[in-house]
Amino acid sequence: MAYLKFNKYELGNLEYSLKREILATNRAGGYLNTTIIGCNTRKYHGLLVIPIDSLGGGNYVLLSTLDETLVQHDQAFNLGIHRYPGIYEPRGHKYIIDFELDRNIVLTYRIGGMIFRKEIVFVHNKEQVMLRYTLLDAHSPTLLRLRPFLAFRNVHTLTRANMEANTFHSVVDKGVGCCLYEGFPTLFMQLNVKNEFVTVPDWYRNIEYLQEKERGYDYHEDLFVPGYFECPLKKGQSVVFSASLQEINPPGLTKGFSTELDRRPERKSFKDCLKLAASQFIIRKGNRTEVVAGYPWFGRWGRDTFIALPGLTLAGCYDPKACKEVLDTMVAQMQNGLFPNIGEGASAAFNAADAPLWFFWTLQQYLLDTGERAALWTAYGDVMKKILRAYRYGTTDVQMHDNGLIWAAGEGKALTWMDAVVDGVPVTGRAGYAVEICALWYNAVCFTLELARDFGDDEFTGEFSEIPVLIKENFFPVFWMDERAHLADYVDAAGQNTDTRPNQLFACSLPFSPLSDEIKNRILDVCSRELLTPRGLRTLSPKNPLFAGRYEGNQNVRDHAYHQGTVWPWLLGHYIEAQFRIHGAMFAECARELVYAFEEDMTEHGVGSIPEVYDGDPPHRPHGCTSQAWSVAEILRSIQLIEKYQKQ
Repeated sequence: MAYLKFNKYELGNLEYSLKREILATNRAGGYLNTTIIGCNTRKYHGLLVIPIDSLGGGNYVLLSTLDETLVQHDQAFNLGIHRYPGIYEPRGHKYIIDFELDRNIVLTYRIGGMIFRKEIVFVHNKEQVMLRYTLLDAHSPTLLRLRPFLAFRNVHTLTRANMEANTFHSVVDKGVGCCLYEGFPTLFMQLNVKNEFVTVPDWYRNIEYLQEKERGYDYHEDLFVPGYFECPLKKGQSVVFSASLQEINPPGLTKGFSTELDRRPERKSFKDCLKLAASQFIIRKGNRTEVVAGYPWFGRWGRDTFIALPGLTLAGCYDPKACKEVLDTMVAQMQNGLFPNIGEGASAAFNAADAPLWFFWTLQQYLLDTGERAALWTAYGDVMKKILRAYRYGTTDVQMHDNGLIWAAGEGKALTWMDAVVDGVPVTGRAGYAVEICALWYNAVCFTLELARDFGDDEFTGEFSEIPVLIKENFFPVFWMDERAHLADYVDAAGQNTDTRPNQLFACSLPFSPLSDEIKNRILDVCSRELLTPRGLRTLSPKNPLFAGRYEGNQNVRDHAYHQGTVWPWLLGHYIEAQFRIHGAMFAECARELVYAFEEDMTEHGVGSIPEVYDGDPPHRPHGCTSQAWSVAEILRSIQLIEKYQKQ
């Protein structure tokens, strides 16, 4: 029996099944995403969603969905499901008796005496999705019809019936080719068996995406159907359908599907699910290796890349080579000591004051795993020194003050990871001395000095040797609030910000800290009482009048709640590491309880993965991206820490 499995009662309950989504990626930026019953509830859903470089590199939904119909005795049973205003039509989910997610996606249907299985794989490193259909049982001649719904639009937009669409198709071997708009690639849809394509071009109007409605966006779309494929299907026979950007050789589909399936790992446990989820965030395109911040709507983010990378590549799918490839890709894009947070080239935004400092933490984790100190210094020593000099002497929006602390501020900018902006105004601007940036700065300087001394870099050592002492002298008096028993979240010209937030945790979890163990323990006590939940840490204490306990509503409402109490799973990794630094193996059992609580979520929201955020209020419902890189990464890294300390 598969680890991830749903029965017919769960699948038939739309309130249950429509809130559970599945994801598969091709490891090159493309993905497949829909609900467990195949009803799309987001504009981001689709069976073939791929980046198209000629259109700017964003992701585009080409094949939205594919309706299967079985015909016996001239009676048609449509297995698809779509939401239209006020109704679901057809309601093919009522025929599903079983869903499994293991090596691939498998749904089983029962219609009278027919038992029908659908299997889906997204081909790795290709823009191709394959579906294999098998008629397991039938007592009468059966026809299979496949009706493709085409979108051909950016994932962030929706389309309507229009006269610009090219509604004609080309004929290829055992299939057709469609290209709705100029500039798009042709989508080739082919079967491995002889079939008839019946041309019935039509727009299916006002399909609704309920998740977009809940999020306050436009949620109606028209999809184009060029016609349908039809072929006879015998008991025991399998038919393979392919949608691809390249015309393929149909006879090779049968073997191709089996080969692709055989190389997929099984999901036998919670940890297996997380490892497979981790591998989906690492994408390779040409000579670049990058981290997707989250599916289905995030791209590459610099900050997220460095925070997630150790958990994804060292604690997860274990690929140190990929870790270094990502680091090298990011280093190649560095400018003036800063990494691009979003975008690239002329459109890159260097608006993350913490991203370059997280780079040092990533290197520390890489070094812990490989032990290759000389190789690391050779590869990244100059980069490390360039970043530290930029921060010390000043770069965009960032500069070290005479007290050794980093001042980060920019007009109308949110430079830390709490970066939500509403109507041009940061919700949590945190301009000034942000506690985690100063902690990361201390860690980065200490780490670089340690390596510089090891390898005889006297110039850098002489230049920076006094900085850690200066930071340590000022960090505690600037940030510590004795009456609250924790650190200020940030300090600006008006003084200390007294909000109880998790950003102070990094001063406790990083390898080099300017704090004593006694102070760390007091900070952890406050965080445990006011911020810790079963799904991560709140971004603001519930005692604060600005606390927002639910992450829902339109974008402005959600952005106001994003860092004002919403729970983030990735913070749990640093909470656990900080506790281990103070309490050692004594904390292992508690850490295990915190981490393995997420096993309950393997069949919720994003099946087999961990989402972006949760409500700050119980029962801590999941929200945001259904699969988030640093959420998965930090839970995997926490498991690695637990296993390490349990061996002691």
